[in-house]
Amino acid sequence: MHGTIESTVTRASLHERAASLPLEQLDPGHPELFRTDALWPYFDRLRREDPVHYCKDSMFGPYWSVTRYNDIMEIETNHSVFSSAASLGGITIRDIDPDLRRESFIAMDPPRHAAQRKTVAPMFTPTHLDELALNIRKRSAECLDNLPRGEEFDWVDRVSIELTTQMLAVLFDFPWEDRRKLTRWSDVATTIPGSGGLVATEDQRQAELLECATYFSRLWKERIAQPPKSDLLSMLAHGAATRDMDAKNFLGNLILLIVGGNDTTRNTMSGSIYALSQHPEQYRKLRENPALLDSFVPEVIRWQTPLAHMRRTALADFEFRGKQIKKGDKVVMWYISGNRDEEAIERPYEFIIDRARPRTHLSFGFGIHRCVGLRLAELQLKIIWEEILKRFDHIDVVGEPKRVYSSFVKGYETLPVRIAA
Repeated sequence: MHGTIESTVTRASLHERAASLPLEQLDPGHPELFRTDALWPYFDRLRREDPVHYCKDSMFGPYWSVTRYNDIMEIETNHSVFSSAASLGGITIRDIDPDLRRESFIAMDPPRHAAQRKTVAPMFTPTHLDELALNIRKRSAECLDNLPRGEEFDWVDRVSIELTTQMLAVLFDFPWEDRRKLTRWSDVATTIPGSGGLVATEDQRQAELLECATYFSRLWKERIAQPPKSDLLSMLAHGAATRDMDAKNFLGNLILLIVGGNDTTRNTMSGSIYALSQHPEQYRKLRENPALLDSFVPEVIRWQTPLAHMRRTALADFEFRGKQIKKGDKVVMWYISGNRDEEAIERPYEFIIDRARPRTHLSFGFGIHRCVGLRLAELQLKIIWEEILKRFDHIDVVGEPKRVYSSFVKGYETLPVRIAA
């Protein structure tokens, strides 16, 4: 399946392939499986038959897949053998040209990782989140009140992108009129050039990321000249571990915070609408009992899994579950698969908004690299749904979503909806 799946291939034929291909030919990381939502039988089969699986030929080169919940947690916490370092390839299945690799604190190993992460952690303390909540509620209400009634519109653009971009602009204290640049840079950072998407070539991708770096460098100089403030850029500019970052580390951390604040929340926001459209009995349950939002939010995050995987690189030869992983091998932890693991999560394919243990999921990662902004993501999702339930009896999904061509970002380009007049 190396680089050859055409978009004309039907989901049914991809499902058939998952069952009929020899195990060693399974390539669960092909973006077309995600674009067509045909990924599930591939991961089901791997969890069942070969939970630590080697794919020797793919569009991303050879890689190991770790597909069970508990195995993923074990790899995720073994920093002495499995590295996140940008210099070895970083955190995604797609290798970046060594000259273009940029460090960020998620693509660093201990002890350097902790110092840089700690610099931005004050943004996500309970006290600061309480302050942000007022802002989130006000903007959510304005956004929802301006939606059209009785006509079709794109939920992704009008709500998910708009609200997450506004939030990012607040977090960075970024010029409001330019806030959609943040969305663009986030999308460009994770896109696969030439995939019919945003950019035709890697050169074009790098040129746009350089534009991002140049824009933020100007803001950085302003922040350094000012007393410390409570926005992310000021925290980085004045933080002991980050104020002397080189240009690549600077851009790496910016991209991490932009993608982390944009893709995950935005795709879960869209996923929440889509999940409820697929499970009308759960939508009814939520309308009848809005107190279920506390368990609904983590269940949506599990069900959507907005980042499908994280990658590590083996620092030494290592035997894992009877398989011989070699030094330098790429090891992909499939959160998307761990979140559907029957051995860890009861009835994992069902969307159940009153699950007993809804936070049993891997969507935010595990251990020291667990998402630093996870509480903010949950808060945004909870508030938008509190405001939706006050206003609308129902939001109808009126067509299939268009999904992102990526096996890293599991998201939606468009989602057509209608709110009754």
